[in-house]
Amino acid sequence: MSDEPKNRRFLTIGQAAEELNVSPVQVRALLKTGELRGIQVGGRGQWRIGANDVEDFITEGYRRTAEHIASGEITDDGEEGAEQA
Repeated sequence: MSDEPKNRRFLTIGQAAEELNVSPVQVRALLKTGELRGIQVGGRGQWRIGANDVEDFITEGYRRTAEHIASGEITDDGEEGAEQA
């Protein structure tokens, strides 16, 4: 969301993907599974995602990750930026 104001109420799939640093295909998958809330508008059913819903998704992701860390379920999978032992 480079030159656009960050105070928009709704984001397109592309804008939400940029915010989450994932592909638009991944955002569509999250919408279809209900992990990310969104609405379809217009005759063509274009998706719009509330900016607050993106923030809620991120907050929930942090909560789930903290739970997994606390339970020992998180392992180093060699993800970009992860330190290798």
